[in-house]
Amino acid sequence: MPNYYLRTLSQYLTPRLDKYDRWRSVAKVLALSKEASQRLEWMIFYQTKTQENASLTCRHFAIPPKTFYKWFKRFDQTNLRSLQDQSRAPKRRRQKEYTANQYLRIVGLRKEHIRYSKFKLLVLYRQGYPDDQTISAWKIQCIIQKSKLYYHPKKQQRINRKRILSQKRKRITDLKQKKVNGFLLCFDSVVLYWKSQKRYVLTAIDRYSKIAFARMYTTHSSYNARDFLFRLNYLLEGKITNIQTDNGSEFHKYFDQACDQLKISHYFSRNHTPKDNAVNERFNKTLQEEFIALGNMTGDIQCFNRKLTEWLIHYNFERPHQTLDYMSPINFTYKYYKVLPMYPSSTRG
Repeated sequence: MPNYYLRTLSQYLTPRLDKYDRWRSVAKVLALSKEASQRLEWMIFYQTKTQENASLTCRHFAIPPKTFYKWFKRFDQTNLRSLQDQSRAPKRRRQKEYTANQYLRIVGLRKEHIRYSKFKLLVLYRQGYPDDQTISAWKIQCIIQKSKLYYHPKKQQRINRKRILSQKRKRITDLKQKKVNGFLLCFDSVVLYWKSQKRYVLTAIDRYSKIAFARMYTTHSSYNARDFLFRLNYLLEGKITNIQTDNGSEFHKYFDQACDQLKISHYFSRNHTPKDNAVNERFNKTLQEEFIALGNMTGDIQCFNRKLTEWLIHYNFERPHQTLDYMSPINFTYKYYKVLPMYPSSTRG
């Protein structure tokens, strides 16, 4: 979108709004990222609330002054995209270091010995071409990947795709924990068997306040996991910042699309490390001991979810929790606010 159009849009989009409200309107039209929208709030607070006092702004948003000044210098009122994250890719990329002759020789050796590893091919290459000692195992691997010479191409393609996905996944160990409601919600699933039927219960719990939610489904799909996330997001009024799941297939595809749509960061537990999601594992045990094992199990989805909802109301509003100093999650959540013992279904104030 050209800059002149952005300026026109910011001036005439909503004439009755002031400059800062127009910034927010333009930010929605441009679909700025969550981080860029937050930086825009820094600039608005800096100009309206503190009379351009950077120290007060940094203390209010709990950010280092260096970070604020970095984005303050980049900020352009006529181009709000200046607050977006810029690409961190290097401008000068490393080029291939093997020659055309080396490429042809390695391809020939690979075709002749399709099951040999790059280290064995390196030995054969140096024996066959003693005058060329610049080749390395890493170069041979690059040539194999470039030429796609594999014994099982489809199998290797699946392996490569899994490696790429594992590199992109954000692990929960990378997230700095904060004691804030809605900052991190832990997801998991429980598999149940009832009269030769298989049922799945998706569970979620706030790591800090221990507010929990669960729902039964007939299939273990990412489509149902997305439905579960939308329901939970509605109940919590959109106040979800991060979520944590295991590496199950139900937490991919449609579930990831929902996370992107709701602008929620998705973190994964480490493989074979249940302690990464210990809070949710404990809730799953409580759900099975205090609800399912007491005669509430049934294959009827609607009947089960209706009973489960009643139990969740008891769990969140009445059940004492040892980790919360024997308060219920709702009491713990609102203990710093002056509210009546009877809480409304909607907490918008």
